[in-house]
Amino acid sequence: MTRNTKETEVPVPHLAESLVSATIGKWLKQPGDYIEQYDVLCELITEKVNTEMPSPVAGRLTKLLAEEGQTVAVGEAICLIEEESDAGAAGAPSASPQSALQADSQQESADTGMRSRYSPAVLKLAGEHGIRLEDVPGSGLGGRITRKDIEAYVASGKHKQAPAPTQAAPSQTFQAAPAERPSAPAAANQDVFLTSPPKGPLRSTGIHLSENPPLPRIEVEGQPLEGRGEYLVDVTPIRSAIARNMRQSVTEIPHGWMMIEVDVTNMVLLRNKLKDEFKRQEGVNLTYLSFMMKAVVSAIKDYPIMNSVWAVDKIIVKRDINISLAVGTEDSVLTPVIKRADQKNIAGIAREIEELSRKTRAGKLSLDDMQGGTFTVNNTGSFGSILTQPIINYPQAAIITFESIVKRPVVIQDMIAVRSMANLCLSLDHRILDGVICGRFLQRVKENMEAYNQETKLY
Repeated sequence: MTRNTKETEVPVPHLAESLVSATIGKWLKQPGDYIEQYDVLCELITEKVNTEMPSPVAGRLTKLLAEEGQTVAVGEAICLIEEESDAGAAGAPSASPQSALQADSQQESADTGMRSRYSPAVLKLAGEHGIRLEDVPGSGLGGRITRKDIEAYVASGKHKQAPAPTQAAPSQTFQAAPAERPSAPAAANQDVFLTSPPKGPLRSTGIHLSENPPLPRIEVEGQPLEGRGEYLVDVTPIRSAIARNMRQSVTEIPHGWMMIEVDVTNMVLLRNKLKDEFKRQEGVNLTYLSFMMKAVVSAIKDYPIMNSVWAVDKIIVKRDINISLAVGTEDSVLTPVIKRADQKNIAGIAREIEELSRKTRAGKLSLDDMQGGTFTVNNTGSFGSILTQPIINYPQAAIITFESIVKRPVVIQDMIAVRSMANLCLSLDHRILDGVICGRFLQRVKENMEAYNQETKLY
């Protein structure tokens, strides 16, 4: 029998039409490791989303052609894998005990390496519940611990049987701790946490401060500067992409800004009336954001120029209304897309918000989830914000933020009444949009939100 070998170049795959390059996040295999087909070689970081790079062939990894943090063009080779093929024998002989032992040792080493890598979400959950990660069985690749593993371990109650660790794991980068409660009035839409979710399940809290869960505090490890009270934090590829996109937006797009105040009292009453039954039937939260987003989509149908992009000598008005939803994680902000939002009712939008928020926090977004957005909505009210000036999600024409719902006195027909009020803030591309059209658009959104009543249907 003769054994033939050949070295195969493994290139960066063509993940999306607009993607021209990707950054090597972390190598999960090293030279000398035996690779099965579809084993994960490394993590790829793109401007849209992170993804794992599977091996297209089986063989031994012989050389890495790209380093961690290096940006590589699509189609460019990142490593070499030596493939083996047998000839001159009817069947392949069984491996020798020595080679089998080596393979087992390599596999055990790979599994141990995978298990010892924890995502920020896993570290955050473990810190919140005082869980030793060494005690949690992992169901991910190579025994890697996932967010679901932590949640299952918490549900089993096993973490209560062991004393909480007295010292955080050395590798832990993100730690969550309850923040002090603010003294300002709580926002009614503060239960919709699209960024850095608090400990435990999301709760429908109304506007009572005593029921609002505290927001977590995120602590980031860095490299301390000797003799100074400062430290350095490495810029991740995702943070670099965010910086580049934000700089492009503010330098290329002449931003305008408008704000309108909305009386959402009837919307709050409607949501409070339906939220519990909706949760039982659908298994997801009925958020204020779903009502607001439906009102925005309906207004875009009346003013389609809001759903457009600048193309130098033309303005391209998009046919489909695809809403980009700004969702924050511990270290970045992503904008997954609700496709064809104009064809969805309030219930459908609520399901999409829940699903995309969950996938974002779990790091499970696909490139398709991130593509095709035509207009962006952000729920800044979840932080208690009452006024923001958002940066447009390039190359879209506008972005709108939904601020905190607060109760305050207002004058209605010469009488003072306590109403639930919220601000809507709009940033616009002044090459495409002007004050008149945007003023009318915001007025239509206001009318749509104030038109909700006890008879409004979710389906």
